[in-house]
Amino acid sequence: MNQERARHGAWLALAALSLIWSYNWIVMKQALAYAGPFTFSALRYVGGTTVLFGLLLVRREPLKPPPFWPTLGIGLTQTAGFQALVQWALVSGGAGKTALLAYTMPFWAIALAWPLLGTRPDARQRRATALAAAGLLLVIAPWQGLGSLPSVLLALAGGLSWAAGTVLAKRLFVRHADVGLLRVSAWQMLYGTLLLVLLAIVIPQPPVQWTPPFLAAVVYNVLLASGLGWAMWLLLVQRLPTHVASLTSLAIPLMGVLLAWLILHEQPGPFEWAGIALIATALLSLRRAAGAG
Repeated sequence: MNQERARHGAWLALAALSLIWSYNWIVMKQALAYAGPFTFSALRYVGGTTVLFGLLLVRREPLKPPPFWPTLGIGLTQTAGFQALVQWALVSGGAGKTALLAYTMPFWAIALAWPLLGTRPDARQRRATALAAAGLLLVIAPWQGLGSLPSVLLALAGGLSWAAGTVLAKRLFVRHADVGLLRVSAWQMLYGTLLLVLLAIVIPQPPVQWTPPFLAAVVYNVLLASGLGWAMWLLLVQRLPTHVASLTSLAIPLMGVLLAWLILHEQPGPFEWAGIALIATALLSLRRAAGAG
């Protein structure tokens, strides 16, 4: 019963995370009109780290660092590597394409989980992976052009970095079952943030324009996309198998396409609708399999 409740909580977290992160790709792109990519990344994660450590204090949880090297690895890949690469990709790439290319993460994660975790997807999971891959390909529609080559490569590298962080986080939770989720979230973000701040200092950036839209973007990222968002993501990684947790992240770009349709009136084409249907089918298959397990 407790295990079922934990899984149910993970799927609720996914629903909330999908809304927060899908909209944030638009927010991040707009923020770059007022600050450099590394400056904005440093600002949002300094704030997000503060929020997480504040939550630890409010909840009276111990501030003791989790195992150093695994947590450092998560921070450098999931926080610093992923954020720096995708934010850099957004400089010359569109928010939609960059987001979709970054969400090749699940397929990198499944490949990395085999040698690092010794996990192989079963037949149903392989079918869901194939469906999801076909769906993402249709939504990206590379035959229609992908835009700037440097932006494409940076977004793909960001997806790989995020995948590495996801697998490292899963290995940490498996080997140290008693480590607190919020404590891992806070400390890995602190380690990653230190590198982001260093990048913001050493790489020339345009001066920040402290306009109301930029301040709103920072607040959204600090409270929701960074602080709460990454804590919810690690909750998914902790409670679901690696291949399931990583593939469920495809709900986020799927939600992004639907939000663009509802809010920005960007009508999806036939290929996008077909891709959405395939991804949704794959996610439903994973949800049933997880519930049955």
